[in-house]
Amino acid sequence: MNRVQEFRKERCLTQDRLANEVGISRKYLSNVERQLAVPSVELAFRISNALAVDIDKVFFDIPKMAVSEYPKPMKYIDLFCGIGGFRYASERAFKNLGIKGECVFSSDIDKYAQKAYEANFGEKPAGDITKVDEKEIAGFDILFGGFPCQAFSICGLMRGFEDKTRGTLFFDIARILKEKQPQAFVLENVKNLASHDGGRTLQTILETLRDELGYHVDYHLLNALDFGLPQKRERIIIVGSKNPFKMDWSFDVKTKKNLYDILEKNVEKKYYASPEIVAKRKAMHTPKTTPSIWHENKSGNVSSYPYSCALRAGASYNYLLVNGERRLTPREMLRLQGFPDDFKIVVSDCQTRKQAGNAIPIDMVSMVMERFIPMAF
Repeated sequence: MNRVQEFRKERCLTQDRLANEVGISRKYLSNVERQLAVPSVELAFRISNALAVDIDKVFFDIPKMAVSEYPKPMKYIDLFCGIGGFRYASERAFKNLGIKGECVFSSDIDKYAQKAYEANFGEKPAGDITKVDEKEIAGFDILFGGFPCQAFSICGLMRGFEDKTRGTLFFDIARILKEKQPQAFVLENVKNLASHDGGRTLQTILETLRDELGYHVDYHLLNALDFGLPQKRERIIIVGSKNPFKMDWSFDVKTKKNLYDILEKNVEKKYYASPEIVAKRKAMHTPKTTPSIWHENKSGNVSSYPYSCALRAGASYNYLLVNGERRLTPREMLRLQGFPDDFKIVVSDCQTRKQAGNAIPIDMVSMVMERFIPMAF
């Protein structure tokens, strides 16, 4: 029970204005006011703050966390799986939580990613997810996916997410969630998702997950640097559960890796830049620390840091140079994303660079999972 509508009217606020201030859709706010939806604790706080009223005066039955009971095993699917970043992250989180996990389906359209995934996990992912019938996917408890970011329609025929998201790869996540009704999901995307298409892309995603599919949802922008990996890589993480939850996004990571932990000692000559490129870089820049990774931006300006700027799948081969002299090796790039050294590299350097650039920061995502899963189940 809540008194949202009463306090909103007392303050002469429209549903549109309050919904906009809180960051939800007017439809979802209407459902909250009509007692048809129970917001997460975090969302209840946001509504109360927007109304400038203590939460216990607005909401009478804020959900309390119960002892989690996990499925045995915890079945999951790994969409847009790449080379298995989510799989490594989930295995680490499950181990720390005392959960036995089981991947029942994986998918990626890239044949080289499929090859690497199969070499490391013993199973070949399905191909094009748009061609997979959601009814044929085995039942599962939680969905993982780092999906590509695309623009969404805002002028459909009012049939919900099928109009707004069809033609985008998020549509495939939505249709699978709708059909299989898992308990929870963890999604990952680039920082620019928040500003993509003027913010409408993220808003459509959140409205679809909350209003159309019935999940309690939260999201946050996180940086791999804050999770012990020496790479400045900012990513939006979206989590959702059938249960109301309040996610704490502050993490205190005491053990952090540095470049000494990442860089290989003996590197083949083929990874060194030409003398001309090295001379040009060193004429432009003097580093403050060693070792460092030098970064050249699109304007040609060179900077260096005791960590790597974000790996990019389609970046120039000389985009990042160790000490201004050589390129990162495939193993070093995988380490920057948190992949273990026993990860088998079975494709070319070119494809491995692309795969590392598309991967998730494993350490970051595993810590999010470890905190979120007990609240989701």
